[in-house]
Amino acid sequence: MSQKIAITGMGIISSIGNNVEENFISLKSGKHGISDIRLFETRHAGNIKIGEIKLSNEELVQKLQLKEDNNATRTSLLGMVAAKEAVESAGILNINEYKTGLISSTSVGGMDITEKYFYTYEDLPEKQKYIDSHDAGNSSLLIADYLGLKGMVSTISTACSSAANAIMMGAKLIKNGVLDRVIVGGTDSLSKFTLNGFNTLMILTDSYNTPFDNDRKGLNLGEAAAFLVLESDEIVKKENKKVLGYLSGYGNANDAHHQTASSENGQGAFLAMEKALKVFGLNKESIDYINVHGTATPNNDLSEGIAMLRIFGENNVPEFSSTKAFTGHTLAAAAGIEAVYSLLAINNNVIFPNLNFKTKMGEFDLTPVTELKEKNINHVLSNSFGFGGNCSTLIFSKS
Repeated sequence: MSQKIAITGMGIISSIGNNVEENFISLKSGKHGISDIRLFETRHAGNIKIGEIKLSNEELVQKLQLKEDNNATRTSLLGMVAAKEAVESAGILNINEYKTGLISSTSVGGMDITEKYFYTYEDLPEKQKYIDSHDAGNSSLLIADYLGLKGMVSTISTACSSAANAIMMGAKLIKNGVLDRVIVGGTDSLSKFTLNGFNTLMILTDSYNTPFDNDRKGLNLGEAAAFLVLESDEIVKKENKKVLGYLSGYGNANDAHHQTASSENGQGAFLAMEKALKVFGLNKESIDYINVHGTATPNNDLSEGIAMLRIFGENNVPEFSSTKAFTGHTLAAAAGIEAVYSLLAINNNVIFPNLNFKTKMGEFDLTPVTELKEKNINHVLSNSFGFGGNCSTLIFSKS
């Protein structure tokens, strides 16, 4: 088996579109999904902007043709939408025909529902059914059940690098012959808990996020789900499947620096990128585009920029942009949606713009791509860095 893992399907739902095509149209046209909070009542309404999906839970249930009386959280519903599109995109008719697994990821889990009834479970026994939906693994099981999957199901929760690690784990399961096909990605919905938590950390902006800008003030939270279908060489050849791209590199590391902050020298990010390049033996000069983590927090963008300079050298950093100005930071789903965006960049030979950028950072000479740019894209490096020092990098290739 080759070092590279074939990607045969992808699905996504985010604040800029309910499927892959809608997301691509928004990325090309520069249409972001950041808006005032309408999803739930909060004291922060009017002061904080988020990237929310404009479909209610009821509309998601109808879209998925589920029974009205279900225990699915918003995190689960979003995951079902994206996973369904990914499976259909891969042309899979019998999901259990080969050894197939699901590796999903989430940070929020079922908080969007359990936080509603936290103080009333004792008085409202009928709501106690939602307690089981709180943990991270519940959404993965519901997604698997919805797909009719009877194989391996696993959940990863490593903060904002979760989906990258899910993709990485899926690739390793195929490489080691454990599975033939894996649906990999992540899903997270917005909740009061995460909104209040990030606000307490004082890393939310009161406006639109501005990745890698000198005057950046923080991030916008978002919600999304995205999944890829990874398949073995044997299935691809046997069924003559169309390949959207290949996962050709991956690496993760932990700088053990701080619970929520990246290290000043970008050590975790540096190690993750270094490992990813070594997996396939790819020269760093071969990277055509970097989809940066780029959260627009003062700490992340400085640390990530320093790490890129350490890897690629002064004046040699590939063209880069952050797509979080479109979607907000979608936590565990972030690496999943940016994997889809990386594949869209490869298949359409474009670099998506880094919205809202005005002024170059004073600490180094790095300027993101700010307009949609046509370019032959063979290799995309995508970064995802999370709380707890969890740093992951994926490399996607055309062939």
